Amino acid sequence: MKQKEQKNGSGMTGAEIVAECLLQARVPFVFAYPGASSMALHHALHNAGVRVILPRHEQGGAFAAGGYARKTGEVGVCMATSGPGATNLVTGIADACADSVPMVVITGQVNQHLIGKNAFQETDIIGMTRLCVKHSYLVLDPLELPQVFAEAFYLAKNGRPGPVVIDIPWDVQQAACNPVSSPKPSLHKTMTEILPKAEDVEALRTMLKESRRPCLFVGGGIIHSNANKELLAFAEAYQIPVATSLMGIGAFPEDHRLSLKWLGMHGCYAANKAVHECDLLLGVGVRFSDRVTGNIEKFAPRAKIVHADIDPSEINKNKHADLPIVCDAKELFRAMLEKPERGRHEFWLELTDKWKAEHPFKYKGGDGKEIKGQQVVSRLAELTNGEATIVTGVGQNQMWAAQFYNYNRPRQLLTSGGLGAMGFGLPTAIGAKLAAPKETVVLIDGDGGFQMNIQELATVYALNLPLKMMILDNQILGMVSQWEDQFYNGVHADTDMKVERAKRPYPDFVQIAKGYGIVGRDVWKADELDAALQEMLRAKGPYLLDIHTTAAESVLPMIPSGGTCENIILE
Repeated sequence: MKQKEQKNGSGMTGAEIVAECLLQARVPFVFAYPGASSMALHHALHNAGVRVILPRHEQGGAFAAGGYARKTGEVGVCMATSGPGATNLVTGIADACADSVPMVVITGQVNQHLIGKNAFQETDIIGMTRLCVKHSYLVLDPLELPQVFAEAFYLAKNGRPGPVVIDIPWDVQQAACNPVSSPKPSLHKTMTEILPKAEDVEALRTMLKESRRPCLFVGGGIIHSNANKELLAFAEAYQIPVATSLMGIGAFPEDHRLSLKWLGMHGCYAANKAVHECDLLLGVGVRFSDRVTGNIEKFAPRAKIVHADIDPSEINKNKHADLPIVCDAKELFRAMLEKPERGRHEFWLELTDKWKAEHPFKYKGGDGKEIKGQQVVSRLAELTNGEATIVTGVGQNQMWAAQFYNYNRPRQLLTSGGLGAMGFGLPTAIGAKLAAPKETVVLIDGDGGFQMNIQELATVYALNLPLKMMILDNQILGMVSQWEDQFYNGVHADTDMKVERAKRPYPDFVQIAKGYGIVGRDVWKADELDAALQEMLRAKGPYLLDIHTTAAESVLPMIPSGGTCENIILE
């Protein structure tokens, strides 16, 4: 929408142009909480018929937009007013940046002449988010809005996805002008190289021919590029076992013989062992993050490293690559499949099979009365035939959800990987359920994380979302207390959530859910678990289970921070 001229009091207002831009982008939902500096935007969206989802906290809105984006791969949109409204979005923006989630974030701002004068509810949201966005815009002229929005949506989704912030002062929202035509992104050059270089493809072919113990290590980049089918074909053609990162779970079917599941601090023994012993590690769409590598100098110590990623800034950032390849993951696999050469690695596959059989994810059975978190996830997996979409909180519940539910498709596990943000679970599940209304979406959270955005139960009720919510309620900040047990001689400093004068586990989540109009029940004993899970899954509306689990459990395996596969704790 280029503008011919600006006319006060005629044409479209800046706020109306924003609404039209969102309609043209076919945005199904905007997660937005109103305030003084965004009021005009809300009224423009209302008048244009853009559906606004009202969260009960701006952070909930940002996470919900991220949940929609994680589930669909499309751009999620959230909006807030200036000042505290905008700052409340920051955690959700940082989470989207860490996990490469496409988002457009709209914030209201004070009038232009007040910027920099400490006006009421003024914050420099552009400056505050500069390190956790892909790009940002402060719009000072309504003539710029159509071009800004076209570029923002393009930038958010293309290349390595990420969040883009658009800050719009109040007077820009109210100014009137005459839109003429629809804009297109006019970026001066393509952001990334998409196709791999022919010489890199040939170099990789040579390295695979020479390898006897190759291993694939794939991450969220596979899911972002929709390359899971090509990955499967490539792994089968070359007979290479596949380990994923936490964010790559679902990129490769976990019931496949070549699957090693996921690696890292709490990952599968076989995956960690295979990477440690391989002679060629092909990392595609991964960051080589510290939670995966541990001691980076001793990670994959016997291997030549190939690192393929669409973001050139990731290459050699954490781990030196013997063969760096900047390209889209799908295009790399397609190039390698043009002349596939079946690998001769049966002895290597037999060895990885042995490691998987010897050390699967497992836990010790309880006394038949107490409930363990691992047991809850295992039973859920069986009762849903492994077909539900799982959204997690952060901590032990997150790790057990990743370990004991089998994932065979992309975007089936939605979790906060890079940022590890408590409070992520409930609002993200709302966004995911809105994105996939016909799928069973189950939230697995802890009592600590669930309370951080518990107010979003109101959003669940208002939308009558048939969301299934499970709290693994152990009355302790489980993951931190596990570290205290390992490294602080079992001394717990501020991780115990119990309230001594309360007569029962605190708070009473079922009563809280009832106050929000949501049905729920407590689960106290193991013999009640199956019936409770089935009741939750059969419920037509939203349903909450408060499952009282033992606090004396650790997430295993565990590689201590800075350690290696040789330091893995199994028991």
